[in-house]
Amino acid sequence: MFSKQDQIQGYDDALLSAMNAEEQRQEDHIELIASENYTSKRVMQAQGSGLTNKYAEGYPGKRYYGGCEHVDKVEQLAIERAKQLFGADYANVQP
Repeated sequence: MFSKQDQIQGYDDALLSAMNAEEQRQEDHIELIASENYTSKRVMQAQGSGLTNKYAEGYPGKRYYGGCEHVDKVEQLAIERAKQLFGADYANVQP
């Protein structure tokens, strides 16, 4: 496994520079294409977590692969929160 302390800074400064330039571009300009809008640091943190390493095809409790119990909890949280937010009986939070 990789160390959770691994950083791009000091390892690939050219990549880091390009990443920082893109972040600055996004801060300086409004992007009207929804799929290209930027997300909060909290979303970036979740997307950069170990959840990204897990393939979880199917729905909570009905996955095609084992070891999805934690992903199921996260998806069920999202479903319940979406239902509450929109006053809905059902919600699908998968892309």
